[in-house]
Amino acid sequence: MNLSSENFPLRPAWTEIDLGRLRHNLQLIRRDLPRDVKLLAVVKDEAYGHGALDVARVAVGEGAWGFGLSTLEEAMVLRDAGITAPLLLLGERQEAELEWCVAHDLTVCVNEPHTIRALARIAANFGKQVPVHVKIHTGMSRYGVRWDEALPLIERIVAEKSLALEGMMTHFSQSDETEKTFANLQFARFGEVLRALEQRKISVKLRHTCNSGGFLDLPQAHLDMVRVGILLYGVFPSLVCRKIPGIEPVMSVKAKIAAIQKLKPGEVVGYGMRYTATSERRIAILPIGYGDGFPRVRNEGCALIHGRRAPIIGGIAMDALMVDITDIPQAQMWDEAVIMGRQGGEEITVRDIAKLKNSVTYDVLTGWRLRLQRRAVNAEKQNKTRITQIDTDSIGANP
Repeated sequence: MNLSSENFPLRPAWTEIDLGRLRHNLQLIRRDLPRDVKLLAVVKDEAYGHGALDVARVAVGEGAWGFGLSTLEEAMVLRDAGITAPLLLLGERQEAELEWCVAHDLTVCVNEPHTIRALARIAANFGKQVPVHVKIHTGMSRYGVRWDEALPLIERIVAEKSLALEGMMTHFSQSDETEKTFANLQFARFGEVLRALEQRKISVKLRHTCNSGGFLDLPQAHLDMVRVGILLYGVFPSLVCRKIPGIEPVMSVKAKIAAIQKLKPGEVVGYGMRYTATSERRIAILPIGYGDGFPRVRNEGCALIHGRRAPIIGGIAMDALMVDITDIPQAQMWDEAVIMGRQGGEEITVRDIAKLKNSVTYDVLTGWRLRLQRRAVNAEKQNKTRITQIDTDSIGANP
């Protein structure tokens, strides 16, 4: 028997990533876009917790032009794995990062004169003309050069022979709400810069403003490319934005029943004795807790077991939560429970978890921690996809 560290049994709690659903979502999004509008798939923060490399490989196969990332480390993981599509690093770069970006053909946003000078010098040393994007701050007050101060900086880029102005972008502060006044103002400010460039005969290949909300609700702002993030993963950015029928969540969170306890009336459950049984109860312990990213709630929420809702009782521990299975008599040790996702005709959505966490869906998706191993399923149509498979049927199984 091989008892090396590479072969130990994995814990009976995991996130499940349905690459078949991801592929279908990408197809629906591409179908919804005009043919000449490119798709930049946003895969920062491990593709919102879904696994950036697996997502990137599926997205390339479904026609994504390139990928949006946040850090140099994120980009290098994809490059080292053989992803050759354009990788756009959003935000600002330290000067120490620029040589790496040039060497590995990573596209950066340049929003400061000193970055332009440093990048141009490094690109010239490599004998390259490197594409750059400029972020126009149109009101979000985060990264970028102000729309009314952008022209001199863009002219400086155009003057550098080792740089090529490939893209210009902005980011909407509020594109997925019913009220679109500020989004329209931002788009108008972006348009002012575009018109100024036209007057000076400065061309830019990729004009992009839309995140997922903008893609759904601001078709006039699609321009040359859209940057789609959370929608790829089957989560609409708000309850009021336009819906595309057929988009489905890609991530589920699951665990197996690791213990069953029988309570007598008056007995308590968990830290702080937050639950007291009023009658004989049967409870299941699931080996997942706030240490894995589940909200630290008390007597709130539920899990799905045998397609039925099992209420959470007591307080969430670091490594465990307890659910009442009194009304699910068929539930047994090592049965599968769904913490987030579907089972039978029931579903616990990412918005349900966000309500428990008093946060937003983005936080929930990225908040599941890495000690929850990822299991990617339904990847058979992507023969080149490298999947970390977890045999969850054998997790915790009786010998």
